[in-house]
Amino acid sequence: MAIHNWDYAPEALEVQVSELLLATADQSDELIDENVRQVLHDLRQHLSMEVIFVSEIRNGQRMFKHVDTAAGKELIATGGGGPLEESFCQCVLDGRLPSLVNDAATHPAFPLLPVTPFRVGAHISTPIVLASGEIYGTLCCFSQAADESLTAKDLNKLECVAKIAAKRIDIKQARHLQEQLSK
Repeated sequence: MAIHNWDYAPEALEVQVSELLLATADQSDELIDENVRQVLHDLRQHLSMEVIFVSEIRNGQRMFKHVDTAAGKELIATGGGGPLEESFCQCVLDGRLPSLVNDAATHPAFPLLPVTPFRVGAHISTPIVLASGEIYGTLCCFSQAADESLTAKDLNKLECVAKIAAKRIDIKQARHLQEQLSK
């Protein structure tokens, strides 16, 4: 079952994505399983962005747990990362940059943004917040080119998928804890 119609209200999208992920929840033990990967791929394509990724934040570092890129646009890779303070993710988390930026180069905060090894034009980012209230990391999507067509509705779609990813991470962490307690 694949999601191809992205003209849902965010609530309807969340229901459909939840059904997709829960239908196969026991088929994979990976934190970011194949179902989430497919949803991320589809969302990146729908938004016409070059890169979408899930990052985990731990000990001041941002680690790319899953990256999906357009062909020929391998700007970052799964397993990579770096200091959180040198990322756009941190700028969004601390409020220096809004969650949706159509063109980073023209945004008033641009002079204060971290230097990147490639141009970041359009950028959408949202935290992945676990049930405990802890921020696990971020779900981000970007392109090198600006994109004035991105709207709050697009951000809502990313936020919806971040909520679903958080639920999957919560399930995985609960299973891991249960396994540890039963030993």
